Amino acid sequence: MQQRYADSGQTLLIELQNYEQQGISIWLEGFPSSSVEVSEVMCVREDTNYMRDYVFRQGALSQVRFDKITKK
Repeated sequence: MQQRYADSGQTLLIELQNYEQQGISIWLEGFPSSSVEVSEVMCVREDTNYMRDYVFRQGALSQVRFDKITKK
């Protein structure tokens, strides 16, 4: 089971690194972040869900935002 999370974390890291290489900023909980930080947080907090928001400026992707989903 642990290997599954490691594999998914590596996949996420590669995806986010590709965004960064294209100049797309990554945000976590409202603050500028990095591919490494987001992928680590996602793997460590397995029981926490995050929603992705894609922010476009003038038709081009400019930010990928990760916000924690809380139940009310």
